[in-house]
Amino acid sequence: MTKLHAVRGEGATETAPVAADRIVEGAPVATTRLDYERDGKTYAGEWSAGVGAWRVAYEEFEFCHMLEGACELVPDDAAPQRYAAGDSFVIEPGFKGVWRVLVPMKKRFFMRYD
Repeated sequence: MTKLHAVRGEGATETAPVAADRIVEGAPVATTRLDYERDGKTYAGEWSAGVGAWRVAYEEFEFCHMLEGACELVPDDAAPQRYAAGDSFVIEPGFKGVWRVLVPMKKRFFMRYD
C-alpha cells in the first residue's frame, strides 16, 4: 500500500442538496470529490457548494484550503469569519454555527474523526 496520495479532486463524486432541516437560507447543492479514505475516519478531497447557508455541528477535525469563491463561518459563540480563495483554516470538533457560502466556492479538505 502506497504512503503517498494525490488530492486533485479527481475521486468518486457525490452531488446532493444540503439537508432541508439544516438550511438557513437559499437552496445550496454541494459536490464532494473524495480522493482519499482510510479506516472510515480519515478523508481528503475537494468540496464545492453554491450560495446559501446551513447549520453545522462538527464532530471531526477539518483542514480547509479555499480554491475558489468565498464563505463565512458564523460560530454560535463568536464573531463571523470570512474566507476566500487562497485562505486556509482548521475547524475543530465541537464547532457549531452556520456555514454561509457568499460566492460559489470550492475547497480542498482533509478531515479526521476521532
